[in-house]
Order: sequence, then C-alpha cells, then structure tokens
Amino acid sequence: MRKSTARAGKPTRAAKRAAPRRRPLRKTVTPYHHGDLRHAMLVAAGTLIEDKGVDGLSLRECARRAGVSHGAPAHHFGDVRGLLTALAAQSFEMLVTYMDRYEAAAAPDAYAQFIANGQAYVAFALAHPGRFRLMFRTEWVDRDDAALRAAGSAAYGRLQQHIAAVVAAAGADALGQDAKAAFAWAIVHGLASLALDSQLCGPDPAHRAPQAAHLMQAFATFMRPGIEGRAVMESKSAAVKITQGAD
Repeated sequence: MRKSTARAGKPTRAAKRAAPRRRPLRKTVTPYHHGDLRHAMLVAAGTLIEDKGVDGLSLRECARRAGVSHGAPAHHFGDVRGLLTALAAQSFEMLVTYMDRYEAAAAPDAYAQFIANGQAYVAFALAHPGRFRLMFRTEWVDRDDAALRAAGSAAYGRLQQHIAAVVAAAGADALGQDAKAAFAWAIVHGLASLALDSQLCGPDPAHRAPQAAHLMQAFATFMRPGIEGRAVMESKSAAVKITQGAD
C-alpha cells in the first residue's frame, strides 16, 4: 500500500485546487446624499484648483477625492465646465463674505467702507488665487448661468453701493457713478492680479498681503477726489472763473 506523502496539517494539491480563490476586497465608496455630493465635489474642486490650477482639475479626480464613483457628479454638474461654473458662483459668494468681514471691522464713514471693500477684494484674491482667476475667465465657465450671474452681480453691486454712498456723502453730482465704479474696480482688480503674478508686492507670499493692503490704501487716497467728484466740481468752478474773467 502506497504511503501518503502529505504532511499533517498541510493541504494536498488536490485540496488546493478545490479550494475557492479569495478575491481582493474592493474599496467601498462612501455614499453621499444629493446635497452632500454637491458640497463634497465643490470642496474637492476648490482644493484642486488651488493646488494644480484649472488644467489639473477634472470630474474624475474630484469624484475620487470626494469618495464617489466618477460618474456620480454628472447628475449635478453635467461636465467639468458645469462644475467650474458652480465653483465660480461659490467663489463670488465667498468674496461677498470677505467684504462683510472687512467692512464690519472698518470705520462707518462712507469712504472708509469703500476702502474696506477694496481691501477685502485684494485679500480674497491673495488667499484664493485659483478661485480668483477662475471667476473672470469666460472660457472656463458658463457666463449665462443664473447662479453665477446673481453671485457676480451681488459682489459688484456692493461696490456700486459704496460709490453711491461716497458721492452722496460728498454732496457731489450722482452723474457718472457707473463709470466711477468701473474705474475703482479696474484699479483694485489690477492691483490684485499684479500682486498674484509677483509684479507688485514682491515674490514673497508672506509679505505680499500687507504690501498689497498698503498699496490699496495709497490708491484709495489718489482716487478720492475723482470718486467724490471734487475734481469735477473744481474744474467746473475754474471754468466759471475763466468765463467771468473773460466778461
């Protein structure tokens, strides 16, 4: 009779063949409710855009970071452009929150509130450069999106309110307020953009914010005669004197 060569406690080859193979465990995906999924995707997109810029952002990567399947976000955003549009709208809302905080800490007079508004704009840009760049790039977002338009209008409307308050406090003519708001926005946006690109305020991020705040204060001083309308009133007064002298 042939002896068995199998050692005690060790399975035979036949037993090995018969035993079912264990499959590797798949990583479970954390389920999100609809509202949670949208929030999680925006958080992931906000982090990605600051780390890698728009070129490094994709629905698949945001879904991975949010812990959902790559097809799940399509229900809320459609495609990456839809996600970027929602992120831009959220970013304008964040900007308004910055404005609230800076204006609450400033003096109550009209021009101090106007300066605080500009300080908030620059501070937001330096704290969230990826979001800031996204907000004004029409090729990346749907500018006709209702939520984006409403959020952008709310932010710009705050500046228009401050311009109107400054003009009223100075007793100046309300004519030209839209042009004054556009002028102020161009100055502040230019400061923020140049600071982000290290063209102003130096290359050191640690010094950039305080230097930008100092420049914003200086720019606001230079702009004040034009915003309040004193330069216009003084030119009209000079014109009257010249006319009277000619007579």
